[in-house]
Amino acid sequence: MTRHTFQGFIAGMGTAEGTRLVVGHWPTSPLGSFTDVMVERPTGQRLLLAPSMEVAEFVIATYSFDDVVLTPVTCDIDRNAAIGPAERWSVEAGPLRLAFTTGGRTALGWLLHTIPHQVATAPAFCRFADHPARVVGLRTAGTAGGGRKEYYGAHDVHDVTSLVASWTDTDLGPLRPVTPPVRFGFGSTPARPSVTSVVTTVDTP
Repeated sequence: MTRHTFQGFIAGMGTAEGTRLVVGHWPTSPLGSFTDVMVERPTGQRLLLAPSMEVAEFVIATYSFDDVVLTPVTCDIDRNAAIGPAERWSVEAGPLRLAFTTGGRTALGWLLHTIPHQVATAPAFCRFADHPARVVGLRTAGTAGGGRKEYYGAHDVHDVTSLVASWTDTDLGPLRPVTPPVRFGFGSTPARPSVTSVVTTVDTP
């Protein structure tokens, strides 16, 4: 098996219009620093917005989409101390324009914060945590078949508190929970809009 490790953030949020968004921002990865966006439209159409064919091929080996759009994807994070614990994120990807703000650490975030980083992100711990995570509709370990295995080691969670988003210049409305759950792969993102700090480990044959 070959092990690939991605360190970054997964942001999940819904909109009043019905579009649900999952942003993966990966400052450190075998593919370099990149951002991708998984989109499920109100019609059920699932799209991947990816910055390169290399990223797209790696993602679609695990997740399912109706269409893949290769487009520049930019992600800027403003960590201005003047706004306290909040961060302002700006994401542009093809037809999507997205700006959202994060707030305080969630109760789950505080719980994860008590677990040593190396423990929380270890594949063995992810396998152990997968069964209790399923109770709330999440997965921390799974497989896409063909011997490929993925582990999601979350170590912090912060609320998403506000959102402004548009799709082909059409406003998507205010922030809403991620309901119904997105249908990209073996797990969804939490219904509560949030940003999860995560180390994703992928083992491939």
